[in-house]
Amino acid sequence: MTEESILLTGATGYVGGRLLERLSTTRHKVRCLVRDPQRLVGRPGSQAAQIVVGDVLDAGSLQGAFDGITVLFYLVHSMGSTTGFEEADRVAVENVLAEARRAGVRRIVYLGGLGREGDADSAHLRSRHEVGALLRGSGIPTLEFRASIVIGPGSLSFDLIRSLVERLPVMITPRWVRSLAQPIYIDDVLSYLMAAIDAEATRGVVEIGGPDRVSYSDLLLLYARQRKLRRSVIHVPLLTARLSSL
Repeated sequence: MTEESILLTGATGYVGGRLLERLSTTRHKVRCLVRDPQRLVGRPGSQAAQIVVGDVLDAGSLQGAFDGITVLFYLVHSMGSTTGFEEADRVAVENVLAEARRAGVRRIVYLGGLGREGDADSAHLRSRHEVGALLRGSGIPTLEFRASIVIGPGSLSFDLIRSLVERLPVMITPRWVRSLAQPIYIDDVLSYLMAAIDAEATRGVVEIGGPDRVSYSDLLLLYARQRKLRRSVIHVPLLTARLSSL
């Protein structure tokens, strides 16, 4: 394994934080780009990494952060935003690419979303695909992994399923709960990302959805069966996510 100088973005997120822990056990030099370094205090692997402060939405704050870097993990996105996230994602990736080109980064690894290109039902997924296209078209060799729901202890998806099933005997759900997904376990995602550091293939899109195609509704009922809870899911076609949450 060749020793690489790695820049990890998104280290305070679910996948990024666990990737940092794995990277800390290797011979690679790891640098984390974060807006708030306090969010990394006490996290596994953070003591072995160099921490630099920067915001991908602020081009000026990135100066010097990419110097000496050979591999960039791009794990940031604006999924938490409800408006303006597409433009924010676009600005972020353009800022990062400008610095990556200047610093001579040799490889980019990106975790995007699994789904049809130009999916009209998901603006967030369209934005993830656009970011992937910008990275792959940058001139820097880019491997884009596309994952569906990432399941594991502490993941947002798992915590949401657990919370709903544990609290609600009857769940009234919006239409999107019947959408099919291909869940993948967090450890499998991390294995793909780690393998990308020195993989022979340096470009392209790799879909890493799990082998099973299930809906969120299926996952809710599966969790209920494992917990031996009697639960019912009622689908209401016109119910919005906001009304459902109430």
